[in-house]
Amino acid sequence: MTVFAPRLPASVSPRAFALTVLLLAACVLGLAPILVRLTETGPAAAGFWRFVFALPLLTILASREPGGIAAPSKWALLAGLFFALDLSFWHYGIVMTSVANATVLCNLTPVVVTLFSWLVLKQRPRRMFLLALVLAMGGAFAMAAGADGGQGSNPPLGDAFSLSVAVWYSGYFLAVKAARATAGAMRITFWATLVGAPLLLIVALVLGEDIIPAGPAGWAACIAMGVMHVFGQGGVAWALGRLPASITAVTILIQPVVAGLLGWWVFGETLTPVQALGGALVLGAIVLAQRSQKTPGSQTKAGAEETPAPAS
Repeated sequence: MTVFAPRLPASVSPRAFALTVLLLAACVLGLAPILVRLTETGPAAAGFWRFVFALPLLTILASREPGGIAAPSKWALLAGLFFALDLSFWHYGIVMTSVANATVLCNLTPVVVTLFSWLVLKQRPRRMFLLALVLAMGGAFAMAAGADGGQGSNPPLGDAFSLSVAVWYSGYFLAVKAARATAGAMRITFWATLVGAPLLLIVALVLGEDIIPAGPAGWAACIAMGVMHVFGQGGVAWALGRLPASITAVTILIQPVVAGLLGWWVFGETLTPVQALGGALVLGAIVLAQRSQKTPGSQTKAGAEETPAPAS
């Protein structure tokens, strides 16, 4: 990928530099749930503005890839549909439950993808994955059941919406993986964003959301979400082609940690002991699930290049 190609300082190893880029990108994506609440719009409308303000930068970056912005494949269009569903449910989850819950629960995507591969593609997982699946489900239940009732407008429904994001983002992942056979990453991201923007606007209008931010602070949050979308996802995509899947899986999990800390600092949210235990189980299960998929040879190497970041 030639769009995100930072220059490597002479004193830093390629591996360390890629790890640094990945860490910074994951931290940038950790801003997403905070910015959603600051947009002064409805949840789906926030996703709409995120896409709108990301499109100018994506247009420039996609045009620099080989072949430029060509006609999209059916898989790229399907990715846009799943991305719109992803952000719609996740942004509502952010409003209805705590930032930490919304961010951690949506990170069950690697488990869902592997489960799909097992049931549909007949790729039987290892026993380590089955253990990860049990831990993940137990952790998700603990996070939902352990809320103190004062985090968000409807914590149980918000937790359910956030958990469903793992399904929608898994669909996005599988569509992007198919689209990558004929197109570059930025071109696919451009088309997925272009398709998803009007879908999110329709959702916002149907649900009667506030579309226009109330003031300059809301507009600033919307613009920041667009910039975050491009550089957060772009930085992760750049680093994923240069690091093993096991390393990327562990590093990207800094995102819910950053989101949880920002939720505590900005909104005064706290985690109950049961929620903290559930979050630790979920994050541990994600790492375990990723490691269970690690196989020797070129397949693992290719998989590391295609694996996307968690829902953001």
